[in-house]
Amino acid sequence: MLNPLYSKPLRFSHINNGQDLDKQDLGASISQYIELIIFTRFGEHRYNPEFGCEIWDMDFELIMSETIWEEKLRQSLLRSISKFENRIYDIDISVNITEINKFYPLRNVSEIKKKVDITIKGKLNKTGETYLFKTALFLSPLSA
Repeated sequence: MLNPLYSKPLRFSHINNGQDLDKQDLGASISQYIELIIFTRFGEHRYNPEFGCEIWDMDFELIMSETIWEEKLRQSLLRSISKFENRIYDIDISVNITEINKFYPLRNVSEIKKKVDITIKGKLNKTGETYLFKTALFLSPLSA
């Protein structure tokens, strides 16, 4: 592999033991980078304040219209992924909010949380193969 793709977290103890760092395939590398975009707040990256996603600014917003909120997040992700992840093209993003009733039996408490499902489809520049990424987050406070 000419330019190996290393998986995170980097385990530097492997180097100390004479081993190479763990590697991953292209799809897994792209998925980790997209997760990094999603979980980085604008301005958090010291050397590029434009890197990240708007979800952190939207997390505690009062959601008046779920459709508008979904579209705002979708557009933010599309801009960031198109700008920073150049290994995929023809990107299509779907964002969907649902309410989930979570029951905690030890406390005998039920909680309704908003869940955001994010699906990203595209094509790999290298091969033209279809790329698919899915994740879900819970809002207010944001958690995976």
